[in-house]
Amino acid sequence: GDKITAEQADELNLVYRLVPPEDLESTTRQLAERLAGGPRMAYGATKALLTRELDMSLSSSVETEAIVQALLMTTKDHAEFFNAFTEKRKPEWSGR
Repeated sequence: GDKITAEQADELNLVYRLVPPEDLESTTRQLAERLAGGPRMAYGATKALLTRELDMSLSSSVETEAIVQALLMTTKDHAEFFNAFTEKRKPEWSGR
């Protein structure tokens, strides 16, 4: 493939956000902290599914996602999400 500039990648929506080099470390740290404070089990499941589904048929992908979603709905984080949503507050993720 051809090399492209950061600006071209941004125009093609291939990057999350462009930041000046001097802000890269602090911006990266903020994003990492936000992700680490989120629903880690759901993030992990999503990452695993995205990798595995590359070699699956559409029907197998949909079936696998349904199974994983059903399992995730039994977690404490899902209960916290539901409670926070109904109480109109930010969830407090536990990673469980």
